[in-house]
Amino acid sequence: MTEPQASTEHPNPWRPGPPDPWDAHAAWWQDEFTEGADPEYVEQILPLIASRLPAEGRVLDVGCGEGQVTRLAVEHGLCAVGLDPAGAQIDEAERRRRAGAGDVPARAAYARGSLLDLPVGDATVDFVVASLVFEHVGDYRRGLAEAARVLVPGGRFLLLLNHPLLQTPDSGWIDDHVLDPPEQYWRIGPYLSEVINVEEVQPGIHITFHHRPLSSYLNSAISVGLSLDRMDEPAPPPGFIARAPEYAEVVEIPRLMALQFTRTSALHAIGQPPPDQAQ
Repeated sequence: MTEPQASTEHPNPWRPGPPDPWDAHAAWWQDEFTEGADPEYVEQILPLIASRLPAEGRVLDVGCGEGQVTRLAVEHGLCAVGLDPAGAQIDEAERRRRAGAGDVPARAAYARGSLLDLPVGDATVDFVVASLVFEHVGDYRRGLAEAARVLVPGGRFLLLLNHPLLQTPDSGWIDDHVLDPPEQYWRIGPYLSEVINVEEVQPGIHITFHHRPLSSYLNSAISVGLSLDRMDEPAPPPGFIARAPEYAEVVEIPRLMALQFTRTSALHAIGQPPPDQAQ
């Protein structure tokens, strides 16, 4: 197996580029969400991704952070490339890659790269994965088009998102004791509007989230030649409930959505419908 090749359309595809906003948050992400620190990744996200990896082929992990999904693919015998715009994340991914055992380091590669302009050739990748990335991207339509572009026909794209409906801004558990009798319910914030929300996820750590309805993702994916195969809405895993006991009351409310697409034989321009849907 060979690694995905850099596109000849990008004369210097691995150029360093300017600092990315996520460089400032890299250490926070690495401490809180990697190497077993986060139960949702350990018990849910990584096992779900592992269950969808192909038996063979080339994997592209976009928005790879410090590389835990890339390493997962390599541990399953695949060649994988991780791309991230944050140099601090790529530096740590490289450090952890070199610390790997056996032939693992040789089958993983990392580079700085943007989801909106992937430095990878057309139809060179068998599997693309984006884990909790698109909600931080403004031009998601172009990101979907880029994922479709680099996939071989029949290749798959796994998109993991914070649940677009149930985790909208201002959603959350309400324990209303003003009413008689008291009511408990999950409040859903404004859903249909595409909005940008900056959340302080930890003191001093401000993260930008782009909310958009599920239909925006699906229709945009279809318009660039991606066909939906499967959708999953897993319940919060036990480890997360143990750390957030207030969530025990709402175990039927998923935090995650996973969408699996296949690239059709035809590749469509951004915003253009497939030929059988054109007027």
